[in-house]
Amino acid sequence: MINEERLVTLFKDLCLINAPALAEAECGEYVKRYLEKMGLTVAEDDAGKENEGNCNNLIAWLPANKPGVPRIFLSAHLDTVEPTEGLIIEEVDGVFRSKSDTILGADDKGGMAPAIEAVHCLLESGEPHGDVCLLFSIAEEIGLKGAASVDLKPLNLDFGYVLDTGPPVGSFVNRTATHDKLDVTIIGKPAHAGKDPEKGVNAIQVAAAAIEGMRLGRIGPETTANLGTIVGGTATNVVCAKVQIKAEARSTSVPELDAQIGHMVQRFEEAASRYGAEVVIEHVRHYASYHVAEQSPVVQIGLQASRALGFEPALRTTLGGSDANVYNAKGVPTIVVATGMDKIHTHEELISREDLVNTARLAYKIVVQTASYGA
Repeated sequence: MINEERLVTLFKDLCLINAPALAEAECGEYVKRYLEKMGLTVAEDDAGKENEGNCNNLIAWLPANKPGVPRIFLSAHLDTVEPTEGLIIEEVDGVFRSKSDTILGADDKGGMAPAIEAVHCLLESGEPHGDVCLLFSIAEEIGLKGAASVDLKPLNLDFGYVLDTGPPVGSFVNRTATHDKLDVTIIGKPAHAGKDPEKGVNAIQVAAAAIEGMRLGRIGPETTANLGTIVGGTATNVVCAKVQIKAEARSTSVPELDAQIGHMVQRFEEAASRYGAEVVIEHVRHYASYHVAEQSPVVQIGLQASRALGFEPALRTTLGGSDANVYNAKGVPTIVVATGMDKIHTHEELISREDLVNTARLAYKIVVQTASYGA
């Protein structure tokens, strides 16, 4: 059923298009033309303008050939975490990797290509199915920005699947964490480090005092915290007057997350008070967690499709985020479908031909299974 060479060609073509966040226009145009050649209607929204990018979210429809079936969507994101300009793809023993000094881009071309191939096969097979929406977002890698711009209400979707996590194929993410970010600015007082050091307040010292004893790393089974970047200072002969720190915490438990964020804020405030510095903290809830119940249709259909193909379906919890966080927050039950992408966000990223095919098979089976669910 799945046309393996067509799928692989599409995957490689997509990977070879340089599409960093907010610069996905070439990839978006390629996908739009491809879908229109398949006979789908493709619409765009204003996500590019809203996010100061050069590409919009793409929304394509495969009309139902069976009435009374839930309207579902398959989704992936157009952007990659880094540019892929100059990418050379090599295949060794059925595994695709980057031969150049770039990422491969299987995140998320390894989700997008199978979703498209699944719909292509539905057009060819004529198997019963309901309305299927292909939803391809921009700027996922820099904060789920494209998904945040999507207006789901007029699409009237019942539930959906985001193809955007690692193996094993056949498993699903139905539970994730809430993710908070902290932007911390410590404002000290400059002074000449040799002549008048006692007249200054060193922001680096304040930061060090705040960080000492701060709970970081693995806080609990499903709670983590991290200091990601720290920038400050102008010269060795100047008492550092400003330090900027970017931090985060994640947890499947909002009370635990709130407690961790409160602890981190308290450490910064206490250190600033002790040394006579000022601290400004911006706290943003980056995205909210979700937990889609196992008995919900979106989960049950996924599990049934996976079993029917001989996979060992499993439900997973992750502390990472995806567009599914946003779609659930907007009221459309959504789970994440595992693909074959592995070692993502590194130059060792890889995906196998077999996993590409199996992901497409699973996406196809999910749509077909939806048409008979509950019958």
